[in-house]
Amino acid sequence: MNLLPVAEALSRLLSRAKPVAASETLPLAEAEGRVLAVDLKAGLTQPPFNASAMDGYALRRQDAPEPGAVLKVIGISSAGRGFEGSVGKGEAVRIFTGAPVPSGADSVLLQEDAEKIEGGIKTNFPVRQGQHVRPRGQDFVEGEAVLLAGAVLDFSRLTVAAGMNRPDVEVLRRPVIAILATGDELLPPGSAPGPSQIIASNTFGVAALARRAGADVLDLGIVPDNKAKITAAIDKARDAKVDVIVTLGGASVGDHDLVQATLLEAGMQLDFWRIAMRPGKPLMVGSFGATHVLGLPGNPVSSLVCSLLFLEPLIRKLASLPPVRREAMVEAAVTLRANDHRQDYIRAKLSKSGAGNWLVEPFDKQDSSMMKTFARSDCLIIRPPHAPELPAGAPCPVMLLRPDLQV
Repeated sequence: MNLLPVAEALSRLLSRAKPVAASETLPLAEAEGRVLAVDLKAGLTQPPFNASAMDGYALRRQDAPEPGAVLKVIGISSAGRGFEGSVGKGEAVRIFTGAPVPSGADSVLLQEDAEKIEGGIKTNFPVRQGQHVRPRGQDFVEGEAVLLAGAVLDFSRLTVAAGMNRPDVEVLRRPVIAILATGDELLPPGSAPGPSQIIASNTFGVAALARRAGADVLDLGIVPDNKAKITAAIDKARDAKVDVIVTLGGASVGDHDLVQATLLEAGMQLDFWRIAMRPGKPLMVGSFGATHVLGLPGNPVSSLVCSLLFLEPLIRKLASLPPVRREAMVEAAVTLRANDHRQDYIRAKLSKSGAGNWLVEPFDKQDSSMMKTFARSDCLIIRPPHAPELPAGAPCPVMLLRPDLQV
């Protein structure tokens, strides 16, 4: 089977991914990062009354068209305790920010623009009609669809939702990702490995990436290289109606690589496997009906690179979330050698030049089992198939690994 180009593999994977349509209702305090399933309408009008935007004096503009007007102060209006009377000719009410503008008044004079005198004030500046008054409903009115379906509830949208007096919201269900690690050699962290055993690490990184991308995770644990036990774990995931089954390791066709064969016997439709990329060539993609299957390589770095390239975009589409922009152009700090027929993703560090430009330099060792190098990397240098030698100083495409990097 020919190796599939990365872009074609991603396109084929995403072309059959349909956003999750099911919804659930959550308290507002638990809805950060979730996607609205329906339009969110205001439960009240905001502000609910004409409100003062400043500390000062509420008055009738016709009583103070020019500086020097003398007005009698007849009361106080403060936030939560408005003045209950009405402002008449030649009168004013001391008012504070957020307080209701009393009946009869139509403008607010800033406190520093007034001179206190016996029993009242004298104006030192002219007053404009409606000055410093927030009209009722200036922000939104009851029944108005302020946030539309598909909006991601970030800090600003949660604020307005609360202001709309909505204690809970209907949001799209997060896609559920089942993760299954396979291999006789694997033990959970905290174990004492024997001579032929290693600690299973991939699950933790893949699960963290899946959650950050917008999914819930069902951990199916570690299963030995045994068809019956692999089948039982797959059945558990299918019974749970997960959206994606992710297997770690065993997706190739060696004597001990049982995952692909077991999945096919269970009824999986194989779409493709073996990608023209390094690391990550053994990636497998298939499906059980609407349930996606991603078979990731067993090497830790290969599994994480494949998760960034394929699992994260898949989750974001299923969750109706916008794609994460990770690609950037920086300068190569050293000469990069010509590439072969596979697309390379090379672990690298970023730094700044004396001129303030971003520079990228690969680590010397790139073995796909080396987790430490990946953890120290800021990005992956992308080297397309058959790319010629790239000289130092030339523009170089990278895939950013740290969401806080501003390149």
